Amino acid sequence: MGRPITHWLLLFALVAMWGSAFAMTGIAVRAFSPDVLVTVRLIGGAILLTGLVLVRGMRFPWHGRFWLFSLLLAIAGNCVPFWLISFGQQRVESGLAGILMGIMPLTTMVLAHFFVEGERLNAIKAAGFAVGFAGLVVLLGPTALLELEGQGGVLLYELAILGGAVCYAINAVLARHRPPADPQVAAAGVTLAGGLLMLPIGLPAAPAELAAAPAAPLWALAALTVIATSIATVVFLKLVVIAGPSFTSFINYLIPVWAVLMGMVFLGERPGAGALIALVLILGGIGVSEVGRRRVIRPAERRRV
Repeated sequence: MGRPITHWLLLFALVAMWGSAFAMTGIAVRAFSPDVLVTVRLIGGAILLTGLVLVRGMRFPWHGRFWLFSLLLAIAGNCVPFWLISFGQQRVESGLAGILMGIMPLTTMVLAHFFVEGERLNAIKAAGFAVGFAGLVVLLGPTALLELEGQGGVLLYELAILGGAVCYAINAVLARHRPPADPQVAAAGVTLAGGLLMLPIGLPAAPAELAAAPAAPLWALAALTVIATSIATVVFLKLVVIAGPSFTSFINYLIPVWAVLMGMVFLGERPGAGALIALVLILGGIGVSEVGRRRVIRPAERRRV
């Protein structure tokens, strides 16, 4: 029996929203510092998601463990990676940023081996990581050589984006240990904690930067806040519930490709052959690792039958 068309529509909507975030960030950083960009994005997202929770008549848990995990997830999944990616995209094209972020599911796999029960590495998963890492070497290799010779200037910014990918991987592992809560309440709690953390950092410069910003960066920042942070979070949580995490994981293949296409269409970017080869290798590594993951899951499923 095939999947309902609504599952595919939600999947592609999520890919479009998160994949386009790199192009939107590339426009927004022309006028906003990373501090202000992340602060406005999280405060706006917190207002929208908290409003959704209240409109639905839901309540936040008041026990300390919920808010402790909200704080940890806000740091690992919002504040630090948003800042690192914004910083990196001051010098890195949006398409390349999307390719660099493709390493995230492979990093999650390695961290899960140590911190998540039942997620041990096997030979196929390790091979997938090796293929994906080869893609990363292809993407960064020439730049790293230029940096060592004092001729380049983007390696630090590319490493910042990779740091964002590692943060997302840490966040994915932490999220598996969070206390039970409605997904929308959890998302609102995380963005609220993140917004409050960033407020003293970005607020002092926000009024001047917002007043001086041209229309395009303002619209890009608004789109990041409303679409890529608020609406996308709700769509993601809904898709996981109705279609399952395995189906939702297809976004890992599609988001880097979408990011490259958006950069080409809207920003005039032209990724070189090395970037495209790296994209194929990273996506191939994710695919091989997925095969290894499914081979671990299926015997366990059969034992329960």
